Amino acid sequence: MTAFVHSGDVPRLPDSTVPLSEVIAKATAGAALTEVDALSLLDAGSDSIQKLCAAAAFMRDQSKGNIVTFSPKVFIPLTHMCRDFCGYCTFRKDPQQAGKDIYMTPEQVLDVASAGAAMGCTEALFTLGERPEQRYPEAKEWLEHRGFKTTLEYLTHVCELVLSETKMLPHANPGTMARREIAALQPFNPSMGLMLESTSEALYAVGGPHEFAPSKRPRVRLRTLELAGQLRVPFTTGILIGIGETRRDRIESLVAIADLKAQHGHVQEVIIQNFRAKPLTAMGDFPDAETDELLWTVAVARLILGPNANIQVPPNLSAKDYHIYLDAGINDWGGVSPLTIDFVNPEAPWPALTDLKNKTEAAGFELRPRLPVYPEYFLNTKDFLPDALQQKVSALADSEGYVQGGMQRYASKF
Repeated sequence: MTAFVHSGDVPRLPDSTVPLSEVIAKATAGAALTEVDALSLLDAGSDSIQKLCAAAAFMRDQSKGNIVTFSPKVFIPLTHMCRDFCGYCTFRKDPQQAGKDIYMTPEQVLDVASAGAAMGCTEALFTLGERPEQRYPEAKEWLEHRGFKTTLEYLTHVCELVLSETKMLPHANPGTMARREIAALQPFNPSMGLMLESTSEALYAVGGPHEFAPSKRPRVRLRTLELAGQLRVPFTTGILIGIGETRRDRIESLVAIADLKAQHGHVQEVIIQNFRAKPLTAMGDFPDAETDELLWTVAVARLILGPNANIQVPPNLSAKDYHIYLDAGINDWGGVSPLTIDFVNPEAPWPALTDLKNKTEAAGFELRPRLPVYPEYFLNTKDFLPDALQQKVSALADSEGYVQGGMQRYASKF
């Protein structure tokens, strides 16, 4: 695919005239789709969605076999403060709402990480608001009192603590980052993440959900993904569907991700996340993303990203029928925790591991626990992880790059 992320803008893709059947045949044969090919997937109706799902599942099976993974994790919300205001978010809090605990202390972080390690978890997912010290004096004062200039400096410190003092692997998801900030986190994070969400201009226009969220501008998020690629950091990203974007917007977002993956090889995982309305938000009365739209998007993601991509749908956001997305080509369920809630979607509890295992096996797959970094980014390669981090990761992995002990590790803990 043609590179287009360097100009600072995200151009619209050209219209397509390629028959859908030809595009499906091309993708299932293992050939990369062009931008024009991708747009042929736009107008698939319910009958065509079934064809797209079948093709996507075939591609997944050819590359991944019957293995579907999840990451046993703890969720560490380092701070809920954020400079941004998004129309659907209940995670952010201002200092008055957060009370005295505007940041988790190092002791609190280590307590959660240690408890997770005792339950067999391997991922410490750090999620936090975007640069709150730029909006709130309270955040700046808290950091300065402890010797830090920025939230990202503090994040780097606690990631180092978790890596050195527990058997957990940090996975930082702090928002947009500069090159030096990614580089500072790199020795302590075998993988990092940032949701692209969407390249749609409408979402940050007046009245859009990102109008008051400058860090959600597609340019700055794509730039962070590009810098991570230049630094060879295994990276998780994804799109959020149902927040006002169109199918064409989703295709353009997925093409942008595929382009970065083709350039740098670092995009280890792509999350296709469905919007769920939350009370007391600006979008509280919006409808949830429809099942057919999520199926279409998942299948299209597989066709665009290719058979080797790792594609995830969060099971807690589709609790009644999450297993159907196996038919659309996913191969991962993302992080699941026996200890902490999903602080971004607190209304959506994780599935019990027995349920996740049973539904995955009923669909003909084997469920395996993975580390926050996928096997292909450290097994038989030294292209991505620093030596010390490579050794720590390898010590937690089995010969295939999955979590040592497999599912037996969690027989009495989830």
